[in-house]
Amino acid sequence: MVCEHTQSQRAPKGTTEVRDHSRTPFRIRRSTLRVGVAGLRRGQSFLRVFGQRDDCEVVAVCDTSPEALAEVGDRWQIPTRLDLFDDLIQVDLDAVVIATPGPLHARQAIAALDAGRNVLSEVPAAWTLEECHDLVAAANRADGIYMFAENMCYFHYLQEWRDRIQRGDIGEITYVEAEYVHDIRPRMQEGNWRKDMPPIYYCTHSLGPVLDILDDRCVQAIGLSTGPRTSPEISVDDLEVGLFRTARGVVVKILCGFSVCREPAFHWQVFYGTEGVIENGRPPADPAKVFRQGQDGMQEIEAEVSDPGLESAVTGGHGTSEMLLVEDFVKAARGEQLVSIDVYRGVEMTAPGLCAHESALQDGAPVSIPDFR
Repeated sequence: MVCEHTQSQRAPKGTTEVRDHSRTPFRIRRSTLRVGVAGLRRGQSFLRVFGQRDDCEVVAVCDTSPEALAEVGDRWQIPTRLDLFDDLIQVDLDAVVIATPGPLHARQAIAALDAGRNVLSEVPAAWTLEECHDLVAAANRADGIYMFAENMCYFHYLQEWRDRIQRGDIGEITYVEAEYVHDIRPRMQEGNWRKDMPPIYYCTHSLGPVLDILDDRCVQAIGLSTGPRTSPEISVDDLEVGLFRTARGVVVKILCGFSVCREPAFHWQVFYGTEGVIENGRPPADPAKVFRQGQDGMQEIEAEVSDPGLESAVTGGHGTSEMLLVEDFVKAARGEQLVSIDVYRGVEMTAPGLCAHESALQDGAPVSIPDFR
């Protein structure tokens, strides 16, 4: 297996063994967490965060690029440098960070869990529904933990919104929209996994925080795609939209596009409640706003990515989000707290995109989303 260079719980259905993730065993006895990082494009962000912690040490890196291994290994003085993931998980490690191409995430996470490692996996969690089921089964039989690294759940303003919404500031949520639009056509060269990725497969940056805030899951998907019109030579769909219904009856619309003629890249969200609305601003200068029943117009609010109360220098590229995410992972791996985004949440954030694309292939026919619990 290669390391490509890139970037309240319910009983599960079927025969999958139930694991109570709230009682993760205390596995790590040594004071320093030994970490291996696979994929040295996006993986360098996590390497920086783990490398600045006194209780962690990155002792091994894995990538198919000899240049990346040499450059990163020398800069961080990492002794073990490997080009095969199967070799990485045989190293004496407490945790493995998977930041390889998306199509590899599930199978590599399963292999690492089966090898007794704690796993922090980049998004998406899986590339097929079968892999989603297999990943849940692997996490349930594993001694270690699986955590899904959806860093947008740690954006400061989205955590503030979660507090507002969950205490009922804008009433009961009925409808949500979220978008991630980012022109990455220069990175879609032949052989790169992004070239063949349906845009809605990468829905978790938009859908993940929505489900986290709502404490809900999607049960039905409808999808439509524009086709490859902006750059036909790339042959990847410009934009893809997923329309979802959640178990609690909320309607959610997600738009993803990575072959588009628009700058700058942006994330955008809006939540409609029975007593108000909260909406993020669009770049470059549109502010975030909130409206409550009885209020005279929209009120501007702050929407900071970073937590202003934390050390801003300790970042992984997206404000303080990676620092907070890694903090939760380390505590969960030591058995000190629950896994904040566990395997169930990971596949619930991922599978709707897979089902929306299947719907798009069927001219927008509704597709049921499995319940992995």
